[in-house]
Amino acid sequence: MSQDLRAELAPTGTLRAGINMANFLLVSGRTADGGPKGVAPDMASEIAMRLGVPVSYVPYASPGLLADDAANNVWDIGLIGAEPARAEHMAFTAAYVEIEATYLVPADSPLHAISDVDQPGVRIAVSARSAYDLYLSRHIEHAELVRTDGVDASYDLFVNDNLDALAGLKPRLLSDVEKLPGARILDGQFTAVQQAIGIPHGREAGAVFLRDFVEEAKASGLVARLIERHKVRGLSVAPPG
Repeated sequence: MSQDLRAELAPTGTLRAGINMANFLLVSGRTADGGPKGVAPDMASEIAMRLGVPVSYVPYASPGLLADDAANNVWDIGLIGAEPARAEHMAFTAAYVEIEATYLVPADSPLHAISDVDQPGVRIAVSARSAYDLYLSRHIEHAELVRTDGVDASYDLFVNDNLDALAGLKPRLLSDVEKLPGARILDGQFTAVQQAIGIPHGREAGAVFLRDFVEEAKASGLVARLIERHKVRGLSVAPPG
């Protein structure tokens, strides 16, 4: 490990890892001292170990807030969903895991397939600036996206305002549907959120190292072992980049 690479990836001497605390699949709990625990923190810890530096977690309440700090020298790597809008501010590795995103619809809904949702008059509750919101913002042509601050708030809006669909990650929707008699999760997916590792632009050597690390972590079984370690349902190891 060259000193130049270590200095680029961890210029303070510590690898500062931005963590999206809202993703319950990748951050599945907290340690005894209150730090994040899960697949994403473990990936950051493994990178720090290979660099030979300590890791420090920089927690964010939402992925949008994490992305906002890409140019502010607050974190060195950000574990976040890879999206074109975010790629304006950071370079991404290929995905290390994927998460299906689909819709929940209420009882007696006339919507039976994902293709039914994008039509005039349909209102979709969605967590603002999530990776799937960014995807829907590019692809929804006729339906209305009604945004809220956070996943819990999007569920509350869907229920309280009688919206037509709730967009979300399938593992979360599997728990939401149990609370709503007659509600259904539409088969298939409108996208698979690509969870990757981002690095601020201008750190080219670090970006190459991270891309290689992610491919090796998938091929060696490390990512699969982390999913197993944290007993996470709904995560899939992403295919080779």
